[in-house]
Amino acid sequence: MFETAPLLRPLHNQLISLLEGLSREQWLRPTLAKQWRVRDIVAHLIDTDLRRISAQRDGYHGPPPSEPIDSYGNLVAFLNELNRVWVRAYERLSTQVLLDLVRQSGSECAQVLEAVDPLSRAMYPVAWANEQESLAWMDVGRVFTEKWHHQQQIRDAVGAPLLLEERWTRPLFELSVRALPRAYADMSAPDGTVVGLIIEGEGGGNWLLSSTGTRWELSAGVGAPDTTVRMTTDQAWRLLYNALSPDQVAHIQVEGDKRWVKPLLGARSVMV
Repeated sequence: MFETAPLLRPLHNQLISLLEGLSREQWLRPTLAKQWRVRDIVAHLIDTDLRRISAQRDGYHGPPPSEPIDSYGNLVAFLNELNRVWVRAYERLSTQVLLDLVRQSGSECAQVLEAVDPLSRAMYPVAWANEQESLAWMDVGRVFTEKWHHQQQIRDAVGAPLLLEERWTRPLFELSVRALPRAYADMSAPDGTVVGLIIEGEGGGNWLLSSTGTRWELSAGVGAPDTTVRMTTDQAWRLLYNALSPDQVAHIQVEGDKRWVKPLLGARSVMV
């Protein structure tokens, strides 16, 4: 279990300090989030904060989707539409208003999640980790990873230092690698096949993904894997959060049997 609720407020403070120093031009820069500029990411963060506060604190979940969500793809499409509508509406607001709103929403969201019992049942399962039901610490962890990687997108866009210190990256990777079994769900391999992931740098670690013949199981540690994928912390977060170009993916080091590497390089710790 990784409790990330205590990190939400200091992470929020890092964001506000960053945004307060941006020029008008920097708010309009394109980001790794492709169609979103810096200001669009801030608008999205306000949206997720307010929806979380409404649901977690007030028990309000908004209108239901117009179509049943009966697949992962349908859920992704529903969330993408929610995000699109919100960001489009917030184009009407100045960057100063966006800053004022995110300052308040991020602080209140942290306060709400700090009060959650980490061992209680989560309000939302973490779908990218293939969980049908999650404990609250994992759900809060998902919020942490989302806030962290969106801030990285902003930092990358404006040339600010990335938050790659161990206090951030250790919990980030421990949570993010839980996307790997889902990434391998359609990959058949003989019982005992092992894929190793090594992330080198602050907060990195070693993980093993082992096939039982019918499913894949994740564990921390070292062993003698059939395939080893080795990457830096910067490569790892960009890969898992959909921010690594195909050319950059090609520079990730792979050792051993390359048959088992493709799902890992396609793993994402976000809803895509």
